[in-house]
Amino acid sequence: MNQVSSGITGVSVVLPILNEERHLYESISAILAQDFSGDFEVILALGPSRDRTSEIASELAAKDSRVVLVENPTGRTASGLNAAIARAKYSIISRIDGHSEISPTYLRDAVAILNKSGAVNVGGIMAAVGKSKFEKAVATAMRSPLGVGSSRFHTGGIAGPADTVYLGTFQKSALLAAGGYDERFTRAQDWELNFRLRKNGGTIWFDPSLVVTYRPRSTLKALAKQYFQYGTWRRAVSRSHSGSVNLRYLAPPTALVINALSIIFGLIYSPIFLIPIATYLASIIFGSLVIGKTMSDKLILPVVLLTMHMVWGAGYLFSPRNLLAEAE
Repeated sequence: MNQVSSGITGVSVVLPILNEERHLYESISAILAQDFSGDFEVILALGPSRDRTSEIASELAAKDSRVVLVENPTGRTASGLNAAIARAKYSIISRIDGHSEISPTYLRDAVAILNKSGAVNVGGIMAAVGKSKFEKAVATAMRSPLGVGSSRFHTGGIAGPADTVYLGTFQKSALLAAGGYDERFTRAQDWELNFRLRKNGGTIWFDPSLVVTYRPRSTLKALAKQYFQYGTWRRAVSRSHSGSVNLRYLAPPTALVINALSIIFGLIYSPIFLIPIATYLASIIFGSLVIGKTMSDKLILPVVLLTMHMVWGAGYLFSPRNLLAEAE
């Protein structure tokens, strides 16, 4: 069994922060209030925000010496995480987002699981919780196989080895040995890093007892942008690492191609070719009625699901081959 090593025993919680005015105070307050007997620090890598994020971060740091601020001029997630990790003084790194909120015993449980499992990274449930009607519908989609497939960190499952996990609590030594986060990636940094950690012989461990509240995008435009980037950068991971293609990731682009051809052939040749797109839409509507918790959920979900599936697929299909070179 591997033991946590490298550096002083304790946890350095790292967060890349950009335009998080809406959720930052709640996120950091949940970390500072942890039921954790060990030492920990909270390192905020501050990007060039356009709202009051930096001001709120400064106020938090002034009130609690455990909050440390570092600059992240590019605003990119991976570079911010690497900057925070470089500043970290403890042997365990726990990555959190500024729009996420961890459960009261998250750090204590994550460290215990990290030691018990011998893994190099452990993570749990990405528990999407919305506030507005639209956000709640997105949260429902993100916690259902109809929206995100069979990924355990979205929908739950038994504890055990996994390809990737949400966020993650790492052995710092393994994280540094892998080279940290690849700063070329705008999205999919976690998946790409976990691939390299596994390639180095490490185990990525999923445990459903680790729960992180995630705040979904608040508008359809923001959701579409997010999922287009997801698809775009997941394709970049596939190109960068042979053998990393998962059939689950091919479902959205395949569905997009089939639906597009269905519409084109149906309009040009015969209505019979409209059967695939009609079947897909009917499935989305029926599924929304089943998984929707409220009437607003049932009404909004078809649009949310259609956006998540088709826009992710479009991002994957149209991902530029030189995407990583452009990011350097």
